[in-house]
Amino acid sequence: MAIETIPLSGQLNALNQAQGKLIDLSIEFGPRLLAAALILGVGYYVGRWVGRMLDKMLTRMSMDITIRQLLVRIARMLVLILFLIMALQNLGVDLLPLIAGLGVAGAGIALAMQGVLSNLAAGLTIIFTRPYRVNEYISIVKEEGLVESITLFNTTLSHLDLSKVIIPNRKIVGEILHNYGEIRQVSLAVGVSYSTDLNLALTTVQELLRSNPRVLQDPEPVVQIVTLADSSVTIAVRPWVNLPDYVAAIGELNQALLETFRQRGISIPCPQREVRLVERS
Repeated sequence: MAIETIPLSGQLNALNQAQGKLIDLSIEFGPRLLAAALILGVGYYVGRWVGRMLDKMLTRMSMDITIRQLLVRIARMLVLILFLIMALQNLGVDLLPLIAGLGVAGAGIALAMQGVLSNLAAGLTIIFTRPYRVNEYISIVKEEGLVESITLFNTTLSHLDLSKVIIPNRKIVGEILHNYGEIRQVSLAVGVSYSTDLNLALTTVQELLRSNPRVLQDPEPVVQIVTLADSSVTIAVRPWVNLPDYVAAIGELNQALLETFRQRGISIPCPQREVRLVERS
């Protein structure tokens, strides 16, 4: 089989023509590409500068951190879009057909990403209605924890066991939300015998609550008799503590109640049941 070969002179001519076209294109579009790259670079740094200035201004206004972060991101994005349009115009790109094409593509993307968009809409609802904020303790959709961050798409909760739960925002909007805020009420109960001096027992509990540094005095702790049980009188002990002190306060108060009641001779009776045997003739 004969192999057709291209003369060396023809190859050199084709190479010279390609090289000439590249040089012509570089001369024609090189400065424009360089200018567009410079415009985008300037836009990036201008966006960061605008974001920092806006963040400082909103911080002085004591605006909520979640809304502040959202507005800063929007400002940076708008600046970048503005400089991107300037770069495209510098390259001679006709923006009207591009915008029309993006609109058609956006409609298709919206249909394919309904879940993401619903999370986005729910995130905006949460950010602007503010049913909860960062550093508040909430319970929602069978999960609870300290709100660590709120983004446009999800909310991150941190548990006391150092684990994290990430909940999509669309799972939160419309659900029943329990917001504990930044403090929680400890719910304890202790039983004393019916022969106990109740005033002494109540006074002892109140003294323990005043002496514990984790217990908040405002709101005032709740100490009251709640149940007359079969073998004991139940006293409810319900003080408020800061969120980080919740678990530690439960252990400290239970230990202090037991030790102090023993020292003062206040009896904590065990459950008792009286059984009678009746003979039948």
